[in-house]
Amino acid sequence: MSYEPPTPPATLPTEIVNTLNETSPEQLQDVATYAEALVEYKEREARLGKSADQEGVEERPDDLPDDVPAKATITIKEINDNRYYYWQWRDGDKIRSQYKSPVNPDE
Repeated sequence: MSYEPPTPPATLPTEIVNTLNETSPEQLQDVATYAEALVEYKEREARLGKSADQEGVEERPDDLPDDVPAKATITIKEINDNRYYYWQWRDGDKIRSQYKSPVNPDE
């Protein structure tokens, strides 16, 4: 049985594909972990940017802790194959987060 290498997405630049093809499996695993974290960060940045652009302040949710601002959004983080809800908000140039609860697997 022979295995064929995966076909890269057509949207990926050739330089990136060539670099990845020359990379060791260990480094590829590091790249995958970094890429997932970077996607989460950029999506969160976009969400927080949108919420900062919205006019008016929405009503404060009942389950929002006192030390979390009303502009906070909820995001899901996966840690050791477990999923958790976190409150997240922008504080100047930094993204802050605070644990909320585990994600119910039935949701």
